[in-house]
Amino acid sequence: LRLALAILMTASARMTTIAALSTASASVNHPSTIGTPGKPWGIDEFKLWRDTRVKQRCYTADIVPKIESLRDNTLFDVVKYGEVEHYGIGECDAFPLFAVKSRDWSEDKPNVFITGGIHGYETSGVEGAFLFLSGGRAAHYTQHFNILVAPCVSPWAYERIQRWNAKGVDPNRSFNPNGEVVEGRSFNPGEATEESAALIKFLREDMGHVKDWTCHMDLHETTDSDETEFRPAKNARDGIVDDKEGEIPDGFYLVQDVTSPMPEWFTAMIESVRKVTHIAPTDADGKLIGETLSQEGVIQIPEKKSLGLCAGVTNAPYRTTTEVYPDSPNATPEQCNEAQVACIDGALGHILSVL
Repeated sequence: LRLALAILMTASARMTTIAALSTASASVNHPSTIGTPGKPWGIDEFKLWRDTRVKQRCYTADIVPKIESLRDNTLFDVVKYGEVEHYGIGECDAFPLFAVKSRDWSEDKPNVFITGGIHGYETSGVEGAFLFLSGGRAAHYTQHFNILVAPCVSPWAYERIQRWNAKGVDPNRSFNPNGEVVEGRSFNPGEATEESAALIKFLREDMGHVKDWTCHMDLHETTDSDETEFRPAKNARDGIVDDKEGEIPDGFYLVQDVTSPMPEWFTAMIESVRKVTHIAPTDADGKLIGETLSQEGVIQIPEKKSLGLCAGVTNAPYRTTTEVYPDSPNATPEQCNEAQVACIDGALGHILSVL
């Protein structure tokens, strides 16, 4: 009996220790606990943040095979356009970056650019791009358009389900590193990243023969973790003391560039997505994520190029950022992926109708 009690007490103590360590680890790993409140991170804090981001999925196992499978498609070519450093212990030195382009590229067709995985944690941006490529819709539209797709721009963030890259920088603010920062604006450009530099170089050099892009769609999500992890992370990183929480919209919405409104185009996309999933309702102030709407399901922001957003990297007059809400109780992961494709469908269908 004494031996049994001793064993039980030892086991209980061990479980208590494991639970305590798990709790402590979770607390230490949350980015809001890194550094000193009100003081921007330095080198040590950035390294601690990167080293405590846990790999949860595998780019080479999940993404690369899907890319490679497209090499057998007679309509598309697969292009390796660059690499980004891995930073993982015991891993490959670098992630290869891939794009998929129409094989029969013609000067007589309008040019369409689709990007996914700028924010690696936004899964349907990646999966939606692949579903478009493999599900028959891309094959249909290659009759009418030249199509270029970069399905997973941020591999390190994809593996760790993160918004930032390995250096703690938001790739979707890095496409105009010399842009003006406006105090108090919700969107501002940030420093350049390996991810944005590789994509810009590819567009300027390998795709430099394309002088005019017609359409650029950048596939994204808005998630609950934007408020639970990434907003607190940004505040900690930048030394901002801010307890104000935002409201995550329950549903799909689009981001419109004020310098290129195209209202009929946005209506076509919203109506196409509505067949697959619900459109986000406004908050009590009639807004979405604090931004004013131009029409149902469409928020309007300043010029995307000036903000360093990926959707502003080309000169396409038809440009938008999609926003799917994967945490909704009313939407499945499959619906989120299908919503991305439905949005592309609505966008290209409308452009075909007006060209």
